Amino acid sequence: MAALARLGALIEVIAQPIYTLLFGIATYGLYIVLWSAVNMAEKIVDLSLTQALQRIVPVADEEASHGAVKFALLVTVIPAALIAGLVTFFAPQIAGAISASPEDAATLPQMIALFAWALPLWTFVEVATSAARARRAFGPEIRLRIFWEQCARLVFAVSFFFAGWTSNGLLLAHLLSLLLVSILSVRLLGRYYDLKMMITAPVPAGLRKLVLVSGIALSPAAIARRILNDLPPILLNLMLPGTQGATAAGLFGIARKIASVPLIVRQAFLYVLAPLSSAQAAFDRSEIAPLYAFSSRLSAALVLPLGGLLILLASDILSLFGPGAQAALMALIILTIGRMGEAIIGPATPIVEMIGHRILPLINSLIGIAVWAVLAWYLAPDRGAEGMAIAVSVGAVAIALAAVVELQISDRLQPFDGPFLRGLALGALGLLILSGVGYALEPLAAPIRAAILTLFFLPLCWVTLRVGLDSEDRAALGGIARRTKLI
Repeated sequence: MAALARLGALIEVIAQPIYTLLFGIATYGLYIVLWSAVNMAEKIVDLSLTQALQRIVPVADEEASHGAVKFALLVTVIPAALIAGLVTFFAPQIAGAISASPEDAATLPQMIALFAWALPLWTFVEVATSAARARRAFGPEIRLRIFWEQCARLVFAVSFFFAGWTSNGLLLAHLLSLLLVSILSVRLLGRYYDLKMMITAPVPAGLRKLVLVSGIALSPAAIARRILNDLPPILLNLMLPGTQGATAAGLFGIARKIASVPLIVRQAFLYVLAPLSSAQAAFDRSEIAPLYAFSSRLSAALVLPLGGLLILLASDILSLFGPGAQAALMALIILTIGRMGEAIIGPATPIVEMIGHRILPLINSLIGIAVWAVLAWYLAPDRGAEGMAIAVSVGAVAIALAAVVELQISDRLQPFDGPFLRGLALGALGLLILSGVGYALEPLAAPIRAAILTLFFLPLCWVTLRVGLDSEDRAALGGIARRTKLI
């Protein structure tokens, strides 16, 4: 269910070419920088209470669950609003440090002051939807954040462009979409919690301490991972002057967004395994192993062909983003390979976080940050978005590998058995077949080649799943397996 819901992320991938065609790569790059800054600030402000709720709610009684969610909302949204007020006040000074095109630079202080209020809205959405996820409500939460948010943003952005808002329009569209999703998040909370009970639920000192300690222990690791995702475009913007800095951030943002497609599979398991692992760890940790192994086998069978298709169509996809986007080609290929590696390694990271190893996520993240920082310092000044892509990919894979090693040492959990190798082998075979077909279709026009490859990819995935997974794994896919004749 979570995997199907996360397919809504494809809307965001489709929307990005529209944004760059309407507003230009430089303005899109500025938007990426400001949104990355909001994302990083949110991860600091929320104290990882979003993850703490995944630990606490599944094993707490109703009163404690409601009190924990209320406390998490209060201690995150209020500071976020205060920070937004400060950023609004100091917007002219902040604008002086950000690279932008001459057209955007004139209104940059107003843009920063406006977009600062995305921080409390996004903080509320993150905490509220994580509370729903803690109730194992995966599908509705993901559809809200991925599907409806992206649809609303696209409609707002197109409307503002045709109204003549060529600089502020994209930022205002993002802000309004967050406001809409915040309102819908209140309704989502009402489905899985009693809102009246949440208002009146006591939050005793012991519960406050439990929520804060659980979250703060995970916060450094979460911040470190967010650095890998959101700091690179900010640094590219700061390293290069004017339009060049904004464009470099835009190119990296384009490559990062497209390369996130293989992560649909990985992210689905990350969302689901956190609360499931937390609940299961309270009874029998050994029962986490089947969940861990299943997710790794499915990722291995799916992600290699999916990533291969993305690489084969990379140039065609970038052509949709308008003039200048082809400069992101190598960055896109590098990031896609890195995302494929992360997905195949498996979702060890949320399991490490949820079963009590509080220091290990921080160690893993510091390893990844150190690897990224060294490579970025060496490569990014000369190679721009491409060098930053290498640094980010290697750092992210290092984090995933560290978590795998730690689970093996601490709990004897590892997914790399015979069935995993079978899924990996079929995924690799699917990648080779797809590459051969792509090579054979080279003489054809690009649109025809892209269409044939996309159509060929669907039955190829069916074969990799049918042969690469055993009958029990295929049955676990539920109704979709029956409808597609996988079982």
